[in-house]
Amino acid sequence: MIGSAVWQGPAGGTVGGVVTNLGEKTEQTATGRPGSHVPARVPQRPTGLPECPGAQPRPVGLAMHHGQADLLGVVCSLMAQAGLPGPPASAEFTVVRPTDDQILENATGAGVPPGTWPRGDLVPDVPHKAVCAFTTGAVADVPAARGGPGPGQAHAASCPGRRSGVGPLPRGDAPGR
Repeated sequence: MIGSAVWQGPAGGTVGGVVTNLGEKTEQTATGRPGSHVPARVPQRPTGLPECPGAQPRPVGLAMHHGQADLLGVVCSLMAQAGLPGPPASAEFTVVRPTDDQILENATGAGVPPGTWPRGDLVPDVPHKAVCAFTTGAVADVPAARGGPGPGQAHAASCPGRRSGVGPLPRGDAPGR
């Protein structure tokens, strides 16, 4: 399962990153909102790469954006492989995507917590991250579905319906023992 997620996940992340980037650029063109320079500063800080006053190099920002999307695609693929596919899982993943951004941006001092952002920056960021998460999830679900039900789905099928008190599968029946 992990091996599959490691090689399948970046495909979903790449598609999610590209779709998000296109959506962001379209929105910024329509609204006049400038692109963020924060993502480029994240790798510049710990590596000692020079920071430019004002605008940061676009290739560095794109590398950070797509690198994160590809790595987080592995997490999304793991979710699908484990038996957490579809829109509900993508909604859960929508929290993971901006959380990753915030950890890296705040840990390096390149960014500040979203609660301090101007609304004009915060409001469009949330839908863009949701687009990334749902696109990544849709792509990650395809190869996971070909592998059959994941462990979580197999466990749920052993006791169908919404029930409380369903314990874990016996150790001998659990995958990966």
